[in-house]
Amino acid sequence: MRELDTQMETRGGDWLAGVGLRPTRQRVTLAALLVGDGQDRHVTAEWLFEAAREAGEKVSLATVYNTLRAFCDAGLMREITVDGSKSYFDTNTSNHPHFYWEDSAALTDAPSDQLEIRRLPKAPDGAEIAAVDVVIRLRRS
Repeated sequence: MRELDTQMETRGGDWLAGVGLRPTRQRVTLAALLVGDGQDRHVTAEWLFEAAREAGEKVSLATVYNTLRAFCDAGLMREITVDGSKSYFDTNTSNHPHFYWEDSAALTDAPSDQLEIRRLPKAPDGAEIAAVDVVIRLRRS
């Protein structure tokens, strides 16, 4: 079982407090797993569920999904959908592209400074572009 240290829990609690989310035990544990080491990461709900169980937290997969949704709604994370069905949750909320590694089903950051989008199609009447997500699919050669 992987224990969370006090510093990780403090970072997780501070992350929640920064947006006014109530720091329940389960939220603090999940936040600590996500940002407690100070690193950004891309996770699936299933990965976070397993990590929480390994840390000794009794949590359901539904609670993990609900918590990730609350974190996204609060602006702490972004949801990145691949293939219309696989969701990853990114703790880096800045606008940046991603690489999706088909062989390992991993999502990683791609260098923003190398991406150029010269022009987007005009949005239809009555609509505006809210965001542009760029996911570049990779296959090892």
